[in-house]
Amino acid sequence: ARGIQHTAVRQAHRKHEPTFHDKYGTVVLLGGATMFTAVWGYVLTTLNIEWGFSPVGRINPYECRE
Repeated sequence: ARGIQHTAVRQAHRKHEPTFHDKYGTVVLLGGATMFTAVWGYVLTTLNIEWGFSPVGRINPYECRE
């Protein structure tokens, strides 16, 4: 049990070196979110998409043939 305590104390006092995620994690996340928003904003504003999916009022019935 004392060996485990000594190991825990040694690890607690060890200097923590920042990893890539500690240094750049937030920057990478915000950059990805910005690119995602920019690309989808561009796609959705440049394509002529009709967002009303209901055909009511757009489809006229054919005249009956006799």
